[in-house]
Amino acid sequence: MTQPKRLYVLDTNVLMHDPTALFRFEEHDIYIPMVVLEELDAAKKGLSEVARNVRQVSRYLSDLMPASKDAMSLAAGLSLQHPSIIDMPGTTGRLYFHSNTDASEEHLRHNGTLADNRILHAVIELRAQYKTHAVVLVSKDINLRIKARILNLPAEDYENDKVLDDLSLLYHGYKTLEESFWEQYLELESWTTDTGHTWYRCQRLPGDEWHPNQCLKIGTRNGLEAIVKDVNDKTFSFRVADDLRQESHAVWSIQARNTEQNFALNLLLDPDVDFITLMGTAGTGKTLLTLAAGLAQVMDMKRYSEIIMTRATVSVGDEIGYLPGTEEEKMNPWMGALHDNLEVLTNPQEGGDWARQATQDLINNKIKVRSMSFMRGRTFLNRYVIIDEAQNLTPKQMKTLLTRAGPGTKMICIGNVEQIDTPYLTETSSGLTFAVERFQHWDYSGHITLQRGERSRLADYASKVL
Repeated sequence: MTQPKRLYVLDTNVLMHDPTALFRFEEHDIYIPMVVLEELDAAKKGLSEVARNVRQVSRYLSDLMPASKDAMSLAAGLSLQHPSIIDMPGTTGRLYFHSNTDASEEHLRHNGTLADNRILHAVIELRAQYKTHAVVLVSKDINLRIKARILNLPAEDYENDKVLDDLSLLYHGYKTLEESFWEQYLELESWTTDTGHTWYRCQRLPGDEWHPNQCLKIGTRNGLEAIVKDVNDKTFSFRVADDLRQESHAVWSIQARNTEQNFALNLLLDPDVDFITLMGTAGTGKTLLTLAAGLAQVMDMKRYSEIIMTRATVSVGDEIGYLPGTEEEKMNPWMGALHDNLEVLTNPQEGGDWARQATQDLINNKIKVRSMSFMRGRTFLNRYVIIDEAQNLTPKQMKTLLTRAGPGTKMICIGNVEQIDTPYLTETSSGLTFAVERFQHWDYSGHITLQRGERSRLADYASKVL
């Protein structure tokens, strides 16, 4: 039995969140109430991400408008085939505008809930008009969906912005294998390079799945730790990872405390990996490891000219108002994690206060704090770029930042998708989640999910039980 054709009524926040939502409903028709256009018009000014999205929606709607000024052409609906949206060629539905307004609600025009009520009223009218169709409200506003359900109106969240159905399906970046691995992959060859690294090449088996720079631990106790470096249709190769747990192999005085941290440092120090994502709960060492590896490669190895650090400035609590000073001074209150970790990294064992201050001054000259608001149009050459709190970025913001990378630049995104503060952003629609999922097959990217907290026993226990 064929399902009835669906009519989707879009809330304003859906278009504010994803301007291409117009083209993501395949063969189904879309209705936009007039109040949604009014709200879009009110939000079009400014330099925020929402304002830019609103202006893009307006451009899409203008492009879809027919050349004829005849109102009958609008009543027949607009084709949702847009030449610039090349990744959605299967859109065959049509776009309609719902312009009816209940005169009895005009006295509520200044009421903040009027827009929601008018959208609900539009859904009710469309259900009465199209009795053979399934009319569904699509909104990212949970309260509006609750009001719709109370009125017995079908309402759904906007799901097309999610790269995964469930966060548990996200690529973790590492795999633990049993000792039987060596029995399964009997056809292998090994060699040692001039740098002292041991390599293995194995013939692939049917159904196995490997990713470039995927971390492997073969054997549960004191097993071999390795990183996959080359994957093709017939074979895959992996290199034994450096053991950075020993004091003699410390990275800027920082030693890995567990297997995952050791993998993270190996990826961070690999000059062939241009993009790295580190995920993990509070206290797993994401920022400290990233800074230590950055300082080692900027100050000692001279691979990069400086470290650039930025983050999404989304408040956890109430705003504290405008901040005085230069760009870097305005960003300082947001960079508490940077300063806390620098205190650990700039504490020389000898020399006293003078040596500590001299070290800190030297490092401050090599670390620049930059605001995301001024990233558009920039190009970073030979830089080590750290994007902190990346879970608060939208996929579009993530694209804007990653496309700033020039030759010789390494970019690292760190964050915890369980601590998202951006409205309408979820674990499965975060820009960090998008980056992990879309880059997992690229030869020059790496990812690791840190599980074990090393900050303190209090922080580790709090992250588990609270």
